[in-house]
Amino acid sequence: MNPYSQVTSKILELAEVCQKNSSIDPSLYGKYDVKRGLRDISGRGVLAGLTEISEIQSYILEDDEMIPCDGKLYYRGYDIEQIVDGFIKEKRFGFEEVAYLLMFGELPNRKELKEFQELLGEYRTLPTNFVRDVILKAPSADMMNTLARSVLTLYSYDETADDISIPNVIRQCIQLTASFPLMSVYGYQAYNHYLEGNSLIIHTPDPTLSTAENILRLLRPDGKYTALEAKILDVALVLHAEHGGGNNSTFTTHVVSSSGTDTYSTIAASLGSLKGPKHGGANIKVVRMFEDMKQVVTDWKDEDQITAYLHALLSKEAFDKAGLIYGMGHAVYSISDPRANIFKRFVESLSIEKGKEEEFQLYSAVERLAPKVIGERRKIYKGVSANIDFYSGFVYSMLDLPLQLYTPIFAIARMAGWGAHRVEELINAGKIIRPAYRAVQERQEYQKMEDR
Repeated sequence: MNPYSQVTSKILELAEVCQKNSSIDPSLYGKYDVKRGLRDISGRGVLAGLTEISEIQSYILEDDEMIPCDGKLYYRGYDIEQIVDGFIKEKRFGFEEVAYLLMFGELPNRKELKEFQELLGEYRTLPTNFVRDVILKAPSADMMNTLARSVLTLYSYDETADDISIPNVIRQCIQLTASFPLMSVYGYQAYNHYLEGNSLIIHTPDPTLSTAENILRLLRPDGKYTALEAKILDVALVLHAEHGGGNNSTFTTHVVSSSGTDTYSTIAASLGSLKGPKHGGANIKVVRMFEDMKQVVTDWKDEDQITAYLHALLSKEAFDKAGLIYGMGHAVYSISDPRANIFKRFVESLSIEKGKEEEFQLYSAVERLAPKVIGERRKIYKGVSANIDFYSGFVYSMLDLPLQLYTPIFAIARMAGWGAHRVEELINAGKIIRPAYRAVQERQEYQKMEDR
């Protein structure tokens, strides 16, 4: 018996004791006005800090009343829609430009961007034998764990790992931004070979290529990809690079950075947060939900069948019986998620290239019908719309990215935002972040062993 993967009868017994003694009366949260999840019932977050890195706008205030509006996302004050339109019109990749903007607070000129791209290309490498000794020798079924382990191991290769001076932290964050694609894809190749029995293929990165191009080059056996595939993956990286200081993994970055610890420990903690299905793993749920839907709904153009399936989801009678329509709704956005709106413009063109137009129409129908179904069944305090996860999983499937890399792709992009927030926290931090919890356990007298 493997003690690391077996739940014994004794553990089950102890779990019941833990459950009994750890369950808090839900009414106490209302009694003491506790903002569960650091958000009120309308989704408005508790103000825990200040940031100049990005801003999410989902409502406007009129006479202290929150009026929902179309969602907006700003990177360093720049509208993300304008950023995407800018580099698309100029027919260039945008992730490197956005990474520079987030970290340094201003848009690079042509010379600055070229130098930054060259720096990323120079850093897009791993220590000698790192792939063999770290990644290949301990393959994992979960690439996020592989990525976190790799990040923590890089600490041992850094002679100034504990130096939290701003220049050194910037160097570390740029290096991690450059090396995340390698560690993620190589981790998948190790899994695919050792656990799935397929051929082991390790390509070296091309320092002259963009981050998106290198991901596709490293992943595919022949290293080939189309211009449209690389462009859409680049847009995905841009849209996932940052999302305000209040999302779970970025808040983790602030919390852990405030303790004064090293960059590698901080980013490993952020990766642990992003791995969760309520955060970075949500698009996997969307893809699996649609795979189930395509088996149940016999006519993808029949809106009555689609609506019936959506009702079955909410009734916990379909898919994973969780009562959720994955990809619909967001903790902050109400009327619309700007990232989903941007992404949808490119999804249709990719679906045409891949011969997936009918599947795209199914996604579009669910996006249109789901808010109405949810409104009929649930009391909602703000609007419900498709979020970025709704389409990103579909895009990744059309790009032939394996499910195991969906969340690591998110991490590759978000490393740019985490790095910027870590530097911001270190520059402006005065105190360790330590929120308050109210104790509700009644006082008890200690009992001697024979009296228990």
